[in-house]
Amino acid sequence: MIESQQAVSPVFGRLTLEALPLHEPIVVYTFVVVALIGVAALGAVTWFRLWGYLWREWFTSVDHKKIGIMYMVLGIVMLLRGFADAIMMRLQQAMAFNGSEGYLPPEHYDQVFSAHGVIMIFFVAMPLVTGLMNYIMPLQIGARDVSFPFLNNFSFWMTAGGAVLTMLSLFIGAFARTGWLAYPPLSGIAYSPDVGVDYYIWGLQIAGVGTTLSGINLVTTIIKMRAPGMAMMRLPIFTWTALCTNVLIVATFPVLTATLALLTLDRYLGMNFFTSDFGGSPMLYVNLIWIWGHPEVYILILPVFGIYSEVASTFSGKRLFGYTSMVYATVVITILSYLVWLHHFFTMGSGASVNSFFGITTMIISIPTGAKIFNWLFTMYRGRIRFELPMMWTVAFMLTFVIGGMTGVMLAVPPADFVLHNSLFLVAHFHNVIIGGVVFGLFAGMNFWFPKAFGFRLDPFWGKFSFWFWVIGFYFAFMPLYALGLMGVTRRLRVFDDPSLQPWFVVAAFGAFLILLGILSFLVQVAVSIKNREKLRDTTGDPWNARSLEWATSSPPPDYNFAFTPVVHDVDAWWDMKQHGYTRPLAGFRPIHMPKNTGTGVFIAALSVILGFALVWYIWWLAALSFVAILAVAIGHTFDYRRSYDIPAAEIARAEEARTRLIVAGAAP
Repeated sequence: MIESQQAVSPVFGRLTLEALPLHEPIVVYTFVVVALIGVAALGAVTWFRLWGYLWREWFTSVDHKKIGIMYMVLGIVMLLRGFADAIMMRLQQAMAFNGSEGYLPPEHYDQVFSAHGVIMIFFVAMPLVTGLMNYIMPLQIGARDVSFPFLNNFSFWMTAGGAVLTMLSLFIGAFARTGWLAYPPLSGIAYSPDVGVDYYIWGLQIAGVGTTLSGINLVTTIIKMRAPGMAMMRLPIFTWTALCTNVLIVATFPVLTATLALLTLDRYLGMNFFTSDFGGSPMLYVNLIWIWGHPEVYILILPVFGIYSEVASTFSGKRLFGYTSMVYATVVITILSYLVWLHHFFTMGSGASVNSFFGITTMIISIPTGAKIFNWLFTMYRGRIRFELPMMWTVAFMLTFVIGGMTGVMLAVPPADFVLHNSLFLVAHFHNVIIGGVVFGLFAGMNFWFPKAFGFRLDPFWGKFSFWFWVIGFYFAFMPLYALGLMGVTRRLRVFDDPSLQPWFVVAAFGAFLILLGILSFLVQVAVSIKNREKLRDTTGDPWNARSLEWATSSPPPDYNFAFTPVVHDVDAWWDMKQHGYTRPLAGFRPIHMPKNTGTGVFIAALSVILGFALVWYIWWLAALSFVAILAVAIGHTFDYRRSYDIPAAEIARAEEARTRLIVAGAAP
């Protein structure tokens, strides 16, 4: 057992009063603000007596729609935390010139940029993408729920548990100071003897369990629960991209789990998998982490490509151009994403042959991506385009993502990568792809499907404010980093010597401030939309005159999604039904069998957070106790045989009758 230099107490492990960062004013002020917000939120929930409602209707729900919404809420809350880190970094870099040290000490800055990457990828982008897939995909294939409803609830709470443990590191102890991928030897016990890397490991392991199980669940749902007539080549493109994404999750997240397990053995038991001693190799870690890490980029971007396909088709009033080629392009990207991981470390000295192979595969993967861009353009060509907010985000994506793609091809050339790899050019490229691709797509999807989830549209006025702040802010924030990278400015720096660089960083900080206004405008948009929901009400279930099956049911859909399972005859199933004079059945309903809510997922996730915290601080008795408690709760759950119930036919008839009245009222002049 390798321990840090401080003594390990049999009761509290490494946890002492010194673990509280009381000597860092920024952290103390942050803690006070977070504590006040938390107390206010808990007080409001208690005052309005919402605990019972939240527990019954949300926390214990196995309804894929509610779980999807909870994923989205988690992602937006964590966006505020992750973006706070980004603002702090930009301010520090804009100030730290002419002998100034800025306002962030080195160890704090390193934690901030490590936490920023971890939070944005694992706890912002992943929950938002998973939330949309959870909500929309079962509706698109005509299913009543996912294959394993309890597993869906458990997956969400494990993801939330990983986020909670990561957030705890801000106030108790410290986070990793290694960058978001925690390369050895920096993440080894010799160079990081404190708890930062341990928080990183256990936070990601807990969240990774949720992500892996969610991937298995959604793949099974798409393969086994499609409506009659929905052959694979009739799946909506968003469902195809969800399928490929979750295949990637199932194939790659176990690699991340194993990699972090080996790092854990190095740190806790003194093994040498990733050290240069006793036959280990840090490069083994780098290979393993990127065998997971590069497919992870496509796990984020593929569902978003599906969103753009749905939006381009709907708001152009046309069938998606080249459906078959879109499917093949998605599958090819899925396969090729495994064959490009080494381009992340061309500079390690593998030799010309290895670098050539991975350079060529990296260039090849741009071909199916380019084919998608052309398919969207041809879908728009001669269409009756409506520039609603989802379409505006889609057009902004196409302009912005092309720049990210071109810079990616530049980095695929090993000699160019040797020069640019450790520069701010790479930071700009990565954010170009993730913001210009993933984030823009998530906003397109949220604006597109919000009326389906809540029964009213998002306010377009504040939505356009958010759109312009985000788009303009992105260019101000990251185009200077391309220029700085070409000048040779390296990444991960806290202070700078050359004063001529400062204006570029000031412009980048201004861009980050504009993006902050974009985030705040989005929050205002949601608040204004709730306030004006009657004015923005959708009575039809199909406010955009859309094409796929999720729009065939009410907004928001009932618990059972569809009173009768739809029968599919075309790729654009709902459009085809409308063209052939589809009328809703108004009689002949039968009871529908549905899964029951359960609190087991909440309990296991909470115990997992306690287990992770105990392992971080070497509190072995608490770790053993929480592990036994997890097993007890899981075994106890297997003895719960009352896991389903029937919705009576009379209740379904009342719900469908209420929808009919709503449609008639909405159609009246």
